[in-house]
Amino acid sequence: MDITKIIKTIGNPTPYDKGTDMMWTDKHISKFLLDAHINPEIGVASRTLKDIDKTVDMIDKMVCLGSEILDLGCGPGLYAERLSKKGHKVTGVDFSKNSIDYAIKQRGKNQSTIEYINDNYLNLDFEGQFDFIMMIYCDFGALVSEERISLMKMIHKALKPGGIFLFDAIDEETIERLNFNSSWEISEGGFWKPTPYICLSKKYHFKENKATLDQHIVMGEDDSYQLYRFWNHYFNQEDVEKIFRPIGFSKVESIKNLLTGSGPYNDHGVVFYTVSK
Repeated sequence: MDITKIIKTIGNPTPYDKGTDMMWTDKHISKFLLDAHINPEIGVASRTLKDIDKTVDMIDKMVCLGSEILDLGCGPGLYAERLSKKGHKVTGVDFSKNSIDYAIKQRGKNQSTIEYINDNYLNLDFEGQFDFIMMIYCDFGALVSEERISLMKMIHKALKPGGIFLFDAIDEETIERLNFNSSWEISEGGFWKPTPYICLSKKYHFKENKATLDQHIVMGEDDSYQLYRFWNHYFNQEDVEKIFRPIGFSKVESIKNLLTGSGPYNDHGVVFYTVSK
């Protein structure tokens, strides 16, 4: 293994350096992610059922009965199924085939009418179809600036006049609670690979970009390695208004202290924003 090459590849990343691999489409990792999504005891890939229900109840109060809802990054359909049961027409989109396949099976069991799409939501092209578009679990912050602009334009086009976009994000106080350090893991087979590996992880903070980076380099027995980089951003109300108003959105409101789980993506540090067309 060429350690010097690896050091040059991963050392001192700058915004917004990309990784070499993506876990959402990896056959092995995506199975672990699905298990984490549907496990009601933990709030890792999804939130606890209590907080999911609270979020769904909040959304249901924002829209009229029978509203058309688009769930971006819907995962295995935990929110979509609940909103469908409340009488809404739901479309769910997710990049992970495992998650969409699971959601489709649940749709059959529940005899719901949800439409599921296995695709990158940045590729969508709807026009004036939806009353409400949602993006949950801080996914909006995971996008870099160019991706956010493309997404906002797509959402603005897809919403009906007066429609609402809801997303959540971590706040500035949450960043103060995070530890930006390094760690390592040795495994005979686990989350990152079914075969033995060493994983070196490091978290970075780029204050000038209001961005964080979780970086993981996974080294296997065959001298190969995979580099995973996960960017995220934190916002305040002023930030959200500045990025949405130029796209044509008229009103921004925030909802705080909805969640009761633990961890920076599951607790009071998460703020929900509604942006109206």
